[in-house]
Amino acid sequence: MADNRVVEGRMVTPAKLAELVEGEDVMDAEGIEDADRECPDCGGNVISVGYMPNITEFVTGYKCQDCEWSETDR
Repeated sequence: MADNRVVEGRMVTPAKLAELVEGEDVMDAEGIEDADRECPDCGGNVISVGYMPNITEFVTGYKCQDCEWSETDR
């Protein structure tokens, strides 16, 4: 597990990755992990981050490191 990763050419923290997936600020984020899957849009590597968008919800977000594709487990 790494603290920071390169996503779309930028170094991001877990909190910034969660914000990219969610589209807004998040309360808390766990470490970034490899998601062991390929991006359905470009075939690039997908990473995941667990985060809390609010006090009552925990979400796992998935983001391609090479393109804009992302999704959550909601």
